[in-house]
Amino acid sequence: MIKENLVNYFRVAIKDNWEKPALTDYNGKTMLFKDVGEIIAKFHIVFEKIGLQKGDKIALIGKNSANWAAAYLATVSYGAVIVPILPDFLPKDVHYIINHSEAKLLFSSSSIWSTLDVEKMIDIQSVFGLEELMPLYSRMDHLDEIIHSLNGWLNEKYPKGLQLSDFNLPEIANDELAEISYTSGTTGFSKGVMLLHNSLAANVRFARTHMPLKAEDKIVSFLPLAHAYGLAFEFLFPFSLGCHITFLTKTPSPAIITKAFQEIKPRLILSVPLVIEKIYKKKILPEIRKAPLNWLLKTPLVNRLIYKKVLASVSQAFGGNFVEVVVGGAALSEEIELFFRKIGFPITVGYGMTECGPLISYVAAKEAKVGSCGKKVDTLEVKIDSADPEHEVGEIIMRGENVMTGYFKNEEATNLSIDKEGWLHSGDLGTIDKEGYIFIRGRSKSMILGPSGQNIYPEEIESVINNRACVAESVVIKRNEKLVALVYPDEDVVKSMEMTKKELDEKLENYRKELNKHFPAYMAVSRIVVHPDPFEKTPKQSIKRFLYQ
Repeated sequence: MIKENLVNYFRVAIKDNWEKPALTDYNGKTMLFKDVGEIIAKFHIVFEKIGLQKGDKIALIGKNSANWAAAYLATVSYGAVIVPILPDFLPKDVHYIINHSEAKLLFSSSSIWSTLDVEKMIDIQSVFGLEELMPLYSRMDHLDEIIHSLNGWLNEKYPKGLQLSDFNLPEIANDELAEISYTSGTTGFSKGVMLLHNSLAANVRFARTHMPLKAEDKIVSFLPLAHAYGLAFEFLFPFSLGCHITFLTKTPSPAIITKAFQEIKPRLILSVPLVIEKIYKKKILPEIRKAPLNWLLKTPLVNRLIYKKVLASVSQAFGGNFVEVVVGGAALSEEIELFFRKIGFPITVGYGMTECGPLISYVAAKEAKVGSCGKKVDTLEVKIDSADPEHEVGEIIMRGENVMTGYFKNEEATNLSIDKEGWLHSGDLGTIDKEGYIFIRGRSKSMILGPSGQNIYPEEIESVINNRACVAESVVIKRNEKLVALVYPDEDVVKSMEMTKKELDEKLENYRKELNKHFPAYMAVSRIVVHPDPFEKTPKQSIKRFLYQ
């Protein structure tokens, strides 16, 4: 266990930044750190009065918001176990997670609550709405009385109102369970990842030491908070420093995100590749392909000045005040990464998984290597399960402070993931170079065996296909011993070019011929098939490949 403590991070942040802005809903209300402290104090009284014990489970579902964050902090700092649920899950899956986790209390947005059936959630005693943090439902006769009496108890405990000198939080040991995270992976129904306070504290500690933020810096939170990546690095880490976090409370499109960046001017930007790639394809590529810019970029003495102008334009799209952009959740196209590096844009790629809360590797943008996802964090051992880790691809495995204790009520899955020596088997394939940089080649479950036993990583092929103008996204699969690319077209581009189906097919066929020049014969794509709808994805925007095999 590390010496740093998650709840102590919360305590210090609130006390040190008492009168400063903490949490804001985009175009909505702002909470100061003292307001967050008051919500925590209120709910600790409510939890105690309804008989909630430390270690009891509290589920939380809704879009990112200041109240979502406050409910999370109130739960974890009480010693209860938070069960964050992605708002995109179907009602039947929400029922399952709430029942499987044995949650006794639920925080929910009103719109999601209206889709749920309380009779199918057997352990839930009370439900609080995220909009007003007031009861929506209770199986307890005395909850209304508790809420009615709450202000009286607060006045009794804090006669002058909650003052800085009054605020405190209970001691919660690092070996206590903090969270059960149900995340839908690309291989089927989700499992409940059990994360200790120690794992979350280790992630926060690393970020505080290695990522460029300080008190009062601004952050825009648009990644789902119920997912480990957004939770740790757009909320827990910046909150611990006293940063001001603005939550985009609706499902964000790249246009909404860039508008918010320009208004808020965040100091650090966290993103998934999908957002970066859309901005690159829709805003940057069309500009640099125009004459005379396209030929000026090919002139060595001129292109430095052009790159400088392109960099200024791209930086402005991200608010112009950031130190770096950290990409995680999936692989970033090498073509896009190379372009950003060429113009001097500070971008870096990290690697993580929910089972590590989530961070496994990262380096700052100035130290990053193209194609790599950084070096291991200081609280983990990471190695490649192969005879020659630098040259021979093997499974990436890790053990240490960040690693989960297992899957909730699923010993079989736990034993399959964590071996007897404590190594967590990621299912990801990669190599590590002499300097410790990790390079991911793909998922062991998505790897395709070539005609002579060659290992084919479909992500490599897809990264090239996805950068073509008419392509929104793609999945490469094996059919009848040949590689086939399923492509969902970029509808905006197809409409703007007024392309017929025949013209689109011809364009895709030209892409296929060009594509096959990039790879050896055993990786040749035999045909491209138009897929009529967007591919189904996990919360971190990875395509659920198993649905398309």
